[in-house]
Amino acid sequence: MAVLSLRLTAPSGFAAQPYPRNRGAGGLVAFSSSSCRAAAGGVTGGPITVAGDPPTVVSAPGRRIVAIGDVHGDLYQTRDALTMAGLLSVEADAHVWTGGRTVLVQVGDILDRGEDEVAILSLLSSLNEQAKSQGGAVFQIIGNHETMNVEGDFRFVDPGAFDECTRFLEYLDECNGNWDDAFLNWVNVAERRKTQNGALPNGDWSPWNFVKKQKGFDARTSLFKRGGPLACELARHPVVLRVNDWIFCHGGLLPHHVEYGIERMNREVSMWMKCSGKDSDDETDIPFIATRGYDSVVWSRLYSQDPAERTPRHVMLSSFIAEQTLKTVGAKGMVVGHTPQIRGVNCKCDGKVWCVDVGMSYGVLHSKPEVLEIVNDRPRVLKKHRDDSYDEMEVLDYL
Repeated sequence: MAVLSLRLTAPSGFAAQPYPRNRGAGGLVAFSSSSCRAAAGGVTGGPITVAGDPPTVVSAPGRRIVAIGDVHGDLYQTRDALTMAGLLSVEADAHVWTGGRTVLVQVGDILDRGEDEVAILSLLSSLNEQAKSQGGAVFQIIGNHETMNVEGDFRFVDPGAFDECTRFLEYLDECNGNWDDAFLNWVNVAERRKTQNGALPNGDWSPWNFVKKQKGFDARTSLFKRGGPLACELARHPVVLRVNDWIFCHGGLLPHHVEYGIERMNREVSMWMKCSGKDSDDETDIPFIATRGYDSVVWSRLYSQDPAERTPRHVMLSSFIAEQTLKTVGAKGMVVGHTPQIRGVNCKCDGKVWCVDVGMSYGVLHSKPEVLEIVNDRPRVLKKHRDDSYDEMEVLDYL
């Protein structure tokens, strides 16, 4: 797979991202890394390098990789998952990265169904800043619920999430419009602000409270609309990311996506999110192959659907397609989210595809958090209780 290292320049009609956050020239970012031994098997690795803007290919020699599935606005479950994986310590008014040189990948769908979405976006961005100073990194993938919100589709927004948008804009104003300070620190003040405002668990949305509803809707629209500050934050992230020899995406990478061009899709989705849309209402601006349709990158369930719901031919076909896709890009495995797995994190397609969406959010299944850990290309599932952890071969025995 050819890797292009590029830097996007914003043409006329495109909003600049809120702030740079350590972008390197030419789209190649070298994260600071000490000569300490990596967490993975004691292997010493070089610095992490990132090609593409948004990131498309990551070289992270000797790193432990942790993948976390859909979190859907549930800050508590997100923190539990990260703590369980040894990546987070929650202290008084602070969230501290404890993962060292680990690379964390969240595979999308941070938005909708829960009420702490901005706090989770803030948490992951803050942890990334901390991780880079230790030789680690945090990456986020765009999911279908991210693209839906940028399109203005708020059907699955929790009432409390509208309230959070209102509170966040008020906090941004208190920070004198300093986006860097407000966004990165929001996770440390969000819960206190919620208590101070007397917010109810599901939002105070009685039918007669029209003013509050409209205020929340307007706040969310201003943040997530194309060219809005949170849309530009999302635009930093890819729909498909390769870390070492592993592919990470929300729904699934298919052969026609590869033929179209992975970096091209990432770039087009990013530009679409950053574009204010004022110059054109042309719907063809939406990157259809990546964001719309049952076989788009963020919507596909070819690999993640429950085997009980598929015919033997479908199972065989999905395994063949996964094998051919991975062979084409020269990768060893794929990690996807999007479809809640009743049995927890598991692998499908003859062990080629790992499904990490366990429906942990209270707005989905409220299941116990699980994450996938990859060390020296060997995956294993980490669960809430240490005794429940098992490695790849034991997982395969369960299927």
